[in-house]
Amino acid sequence: RLSDPTRAAQQQAYMKSAMPYAGLTAPVLRQLCRDVFKAHPIDKSAHWYGCARTLWDDARTREERYAAIELLAVKRYRKLWYTPDSLPIYRHMIEAGAWWDYVDNIASNHVGALWLQFGPPIKRELTGWINDPHLWIRRTAILAQLKHKDQTDLAFLHRAIQGSITDKDFFARKAIGWALRAYSYTDPDWVSDYIDQHRTRLSPLSTREGMKAIVKKSANS
Repeated sequence: RLSDPTRAAQQQAYMKSAMPYAGLTAPVLRQLCRDVFKAHPIDKSAHWYGCARTLWDDARTREERYAAIELLAVKRYRKLWYTPDSLPIYRHMIEAGAWWDYVDNIASNHVGALWLQFGPPIKRELTGWINDPHLWIRRTAILAQLKHKDQTDLAFLHRAIQGSITDKDFFARKAIGWALRAYSYTDPDWVSDYIDQHRTRLSPLSTREGMKAIVKKSANS
């Protein structure tokens, strides 16, 4: 009922998506999810994951997949059932979705949150993602600490970048630059030193993105 065919066609073209859109704006989708999730409470973790997996796998529009990700973020369920055992469903979504609108949300808001909450078991699993053949799994390893600020594990960040530093794909190079830029707000000296030390291997895109905030701050000071 809320669909907008004109917007849907524009969204599909912009995202280069084989799956069609319904044409919902992000605020409308979030409110719809809140209303539906509230009206249909879930009582067991298996049902929570099952609903999210069904929404994802049986989706006819891209918004239904967004809704699956939204369901996994509902606070009242996360308090009870959000554990390291959640990681496989995110990996499934990353591999099946394989595009930035899904993956970047999952990486920074879900996988990254799991790491902050549960620490070592998540880090151990993500270590195996660093050199994964799947581009979007590696991108997730790079972006998982995007919001960790002073809790960033620099040794892991270094390894995650090294795992994709020779990849010529735009999305690998962009992820490296984005991760460096995010951490530059916390420790610009570390990022500057890292880029200086690895400039011959980093792509111009990664270097430019990584230095963006530092250069802007320098220009304004």
